[in-house]
This record gives sequence, structure tokens and C-alpha cells, in this order.
Amino acid sequence: MKKIIHIDMDAFYASVEQRDFPEYRNQPVVVGGSPYSRGVVCTASYEARKFGIHSAMSCSKAYRLCPQAIFVQPRGDVYRMVSKQIREIFLSCTDLVEPLSLDEAYLDVTKNKFNCPSATIIAQYIQKQIYNITRLTCSAGVSYNKFLAKTASDIKKPVGLTVIKPSDADRFMENLPIKKFYGIGKRTAQKMHNLNIYYGKDLLKYTKFELLEMFGKNGLFLFDIVRGIDNRVVNPSRERKSFGRETTFNEDIADFNIIKDTLFEITEEVCTLMKQANLSGRTVSLKVKYSDFSISTRSISEKDSFNDLNYTFNLISKLIKKTEITHRAVRLLGVTFSNLDGDNIGKKNKIKFDCLFYQPELPLPF
Repeated sequence: MKKIIHIDMDAFYASVEQRDFPEYRNQPVVVGGSPYSRGVVCTASYEARKFGIHSAMSCSKAYRLCPQAIFVQPRGDVYRMVSKQIREIFLSCTDLVEPLSLDEAYLDVTKNKFNCPSATIIAQYIQKQIYNITRLTCSAGVSYNKFLAKTASDIKKPVGLTVIKPSDADRFMENLPIKKFYGIGKRTAQKMHNLNIYYGKDLLKYTKFELLEMFGKNGLFLFDIVRGIDNRVVNPSRERKSFGRETTFNEDIADFNIIKDTLFEITEEVCTLMKQANLSGRTVSLKVKYSDFSISTRSISEKDSFNDLNYTFNLISKLIKKTEITHRAVRLLGVTFSNLDGDNIGKKNKIKFDCLFYQPELPLPF
């Protein structure tokens, strides 16, 4: 049976700011745009979250909720540098690391570089190493598949560690509130509540066909995961045919200004990473997942490859008009380059880590 760890940094961007600027510590910090702009919140510190501030919220609303909050501009280069440090810690444990973003990743430690039989001890070791090296904290989930590990990492935050053993999975899923299921947004949760589905045990009463009728293809996913079934593997590296980033909102977003600003930020991040990897692409795609989990993808191809931010976002703006973004709530947004050109095509582990490699000590619990 697999041993999977999901690591999620605690309020990553905001925590980096509080680490680097002592005057921000223990203060409500909002990383994003100006409170007087149409910018959106990238991350809020836990002190700011107590006021109801969350990612993807407009900065103007965040200011209304907490006028005393400290608003700071994102420092992407710093966050990427710290992310590379964290990634090296992961790679010191196993080569099977699947990054999801700068601040979270899956690790398959079934076989690991310590020959340690306990995924829990390895997760504790990672938490300790991350803190010792970066002075930042993270939360970890440990289980036998990706869904349960991801769900577990959200149970206790910040600085949490939750383990779901195979023998405990059925009971855990039966008692898990539907709104805690990873991938289920507020609108879907409300739809389930209207059907008297509040916990996993309520979802278990429905057949696969019934869930398919009610929730489309997502119903098949729900049928499996409530039974603790997730056969996805941790995929560390594959030949790069595309390069992109996605953002999943904590709640369905219908505000077009927030959607457009978020798309600009995603496009900026992808273009920056493309340049760092010496890549350019001839096709750019816009991915939109709506509140009902239906997905729309639109693409534009050019004769010459590109990675310029303004040029790319002009193309994205054209693609927006081909979607239903202006009159449907959105759950996820993504921007992807394909038909790539560059020095790194066909190579694995395209982006090299330029930080120090930290040789691990023997893994020990806290």
C-alpha cells in the first residue's frame, strides 16, 4: 500500500512577509493589491483571516473587513526562492515529488531515501527541516492515497499533522462534513445539503448511477473518494509538452473584475516562469471550471512563439470573450502554454534548483 504525504505551507506568502519584516508579525497581513484598487487577495495571514479575509477576495472588501490590515505587494521572486528551498527538502526524502504550486506538493514515500518505514516520521522531519531552514511552518497530511492525504493536511492548520490510516479511512470519510471534501465548493455543498447530504455517510447511500445523474462526471469521483478510493499516482516528472498554472477559488466567484485580475496574476506568473526556464510557446490556452464543475478550454495559436506578459494577456482577453465567465460563477482558472520552444524541451526536471542542497540528518520526530 502506498504512503503519501501532502505538504501545505501555512499562509505562505503572508508568512514570508511576516518573517522578513518583524513589524508585520502578529499583525493582520494581506498580500495582494492596494485596498484602493481592483486587486485581489493572494494570501492573508491567520490574524487577517479572523476578520473573514480570504484569498480571491477583492482587496477593497478586505479593507472594509479590517481597515487596520497591512496590505503588501507580492514579491514573487522571494516566494519562488523559498519554494525552491522547500522543494530541496522534499527531494532529500524522495524523488517522487509532485508540486501543485509554490506552497504545496505530494510526496510518495513508500520507498524513501532514509529507508524509513514510517511516513509520519518523515512528515515530522519535513516540518522540522522546513522550519529550521526557512523559519516558516507547514501542515501535513499522511495517508495511502492523494485525496486522503490532501484532505488530512487541511484538518489541522497551522502547523498541523493528520494521519489517516487504512483502518481508519472508512470511519473518517463517513464522519467528514461534505464541505470539508477537497474539491467541493460552497455551491456544490449547498446542493448536497438540499439533498440532505451533510456527511460522507449520507453520500454513501447513493449509487454510482444516481451520483452521475446528479453531479455529472464529478459524481463518479464522489462515489470513489467517499469510499477512500483514489488510484492517482504521484507524478514527479514527465516530458514537458505544456507549461501552465491554475488557481482554485475557495468559493465560486461571479465578480468579473476579480476574475480578470486573477487571470492577469496567473498569466504573469506563467510568463515569468517560462522565461526562467528559457521556454516560449506558440499556443496559449484559457481553462475555466464553472460552479457546476463543467470545464471550458479555449486556445489561440500564433505563428511565432512568445512568452511576453502583455502580448499573452491580450490573447487571454480575447479568449475570455469565448467563455461564459461574464454570466456564470467560476471555480477554477488556468493559463497554459503549449507547442513549446526552448532549450529545455524533452528534458525532465526542467527548472533547476539554484539553492543549496541540504543533506538531511537521520529523520527524527519533534
